[in-house]
Amino acid sequence: MKTAKKIIFWTLVAFALIQFFPIDTVNKPVDSKLNFIQMKNAPEKVSTLLKNACYDCHSNETVYPKYAYIAPISWSVKSHVNDGRQHLNFSVWGTYNKELKENMLDRSMEALKHKTMPLPGYVVYHKEANLSEAERTLIIQYFDEMLKSKTY
Repeated sequence: MKTAKKIIFWTLVAFALIQFFPIDTVNKPVDSKLNFIQMKNAPEKVSTLLKNACYDCHSNETVYPKYAYIAPISWSVKSHVNDGRQHLNFSVWGTYNKELKENMLDRSMEALKHKTMPLPGYVVYHKEANLSEAERTLIIQYFDEMLKSKTY
């Protein structure tokens, strides 16, 4: 019994101590001339869907929820955001070359078709990111039209 109490005590101490090592939640400034939505003058519906379902992890406009400030959950959230930005960052769309843009649009369409994005764990806490089939189709069609017309 004493061992269990010690384990619980030291676990709580460790949990309290890791709170003193917060993640960096400061977003880089966004240049609207490089931002996908402004550059492409995306339709309002598409813009809203991208903001709700994609921009938290795939832009420099991340809005960190309250739970993202509690370690070790915060570490996981920050890791997901960093990974998302590495794969596609809508805030710096204008800096990507033609091949990267084509690849990112293709991969985004595949992720939407196969429902691998937005991540299921993200959708649980962000209901606005839970895209219907019609919403997925709308984004896919928008990206596909960009590819076909080479206006990316």
